[in-house]
Amino acid sequence: MGNGLAILVLLVAMVGVVLLLGQPLWPGAAAAAADRDDLRRADLEAARTAKYREIRDAELDHATGKLSDEDWRAIDRRLRSDAVEILHALDALGVTSEAPPASSPARGAEATGSAAGPERAD
Repeated sequence: MGNGLAILVLLVAMVGVVLLLGQPLWPGAAAAAADRDDLRRADLEAARTAKYREIRDAELDHATGKLSDEDWRAIDRRLRSDAVEILHALDALGVTSEAPPASSPARGAEATGSAAGPERAD
């Protein structure tokens, strides 16, 4: 009796292994995986575009005086960190990342030390 039970357990285990290992070969499995990757890629590309827009908006707010230097630096640091995470996720999917947007006048003015926008008379 114990010998028959051992054979039955062995057969069930073998069927389980065959089903588990053969799953990628089932019809539609490759298409489902490709669809998941396509959806993930589209989500990440949309997130990248939105994050670049947020960076540009923060730069504009800083240039127009809506954000102080300290606030802008903190926001910019966080937004760029988020953008880098998104780019790493895209790289993991094998997507070539498009270059980030060119620096806005606010970033160029900060780098050269010139004033961005009209001077304010306080």
